[in-house]
Amino acid sequence: SRRRGQGRTNEPVSVFELLEFAIHVPWVAISASLSALIMIFAGLRVHSAIAAGGGVLPEEGFSIRNVLEVVVEQLVDLAEMTIGEDYRRYFPVVGTIFLFVLISNVMSLFPGLLGSTSDVNTTTAWAIIAFGVYNFVGVKTHGWKYIYQFMGPSIWNPKIGGKTWHLRLLMPLFLPLEILLHFARIITLSVRLLANMFADHLVVMTWIGLVPVLVPAIFLGLGLLVSFLQAFVFALLTM
Repeated sequence: SRRRGQGRTNEPVSVFELLEFAIHVPWVAISASLSALIMIFAGLRVHSAIAAGGGVLPEEGFSIRNVLEVVVEQLVDLAEMTIGEDYRRYFPVVGTIFLFVLISNVMSLFPGLLGSTSDVNTTTAWAIIAFGVYNFVGVKTHGWKYIYQFMGPSIWNPKIGGKTWHLRLLMPLFLPLEILLHFARIITLSVRLLANMFADHLVVMTWIGLVPVLVPAIFLGLGLLVSFLQAFVFALLTM
């Protein structure tokens, strides 16, 4: 049984939680580290395959390289449409978020494992990273004018001294509300991923417990689809 909190028993224990009691490292840190190692291994595997094959012809059959190339190609096309001409500069962040979230989501579908996206610390950390990156890019691109988006519509645009002035008379109302809603994106990004993965894993585990033969395979397939979609949505919203 899981010994997290008072009175919580009869819950399945993951390998990472057992390691937490053994080495006194939070299970979520262990799980996240494994996801990162899988990403690094996959990256090195693809790099070596491209270097050995000249980077032109795909490998025959099913391989990590072929799968990643298809996924990355689709993400790149979406990033180009969503971000614009500078998409290559920011795509590494988006791609890293997508792959990490996807690996962590899928990890929870394996008995005895628990992906780090099942913990609010991980989902919130990635939400803060995404929030910080896109605001940094916004300030870097637009300078101090970046704050205009929080000040409401320009009601009157008089030309004085050859320069157009934008009077945003509703700024006292819009500014505090827009800033509050802007920071709320951290919460919505985090909770959306956490809640969806919690619900998905709960359904899968429930059916495995009720009908351990054949039926859970259907929900494992749906769980795989949900895992992919949630990683995709997180990456898309970051874009």
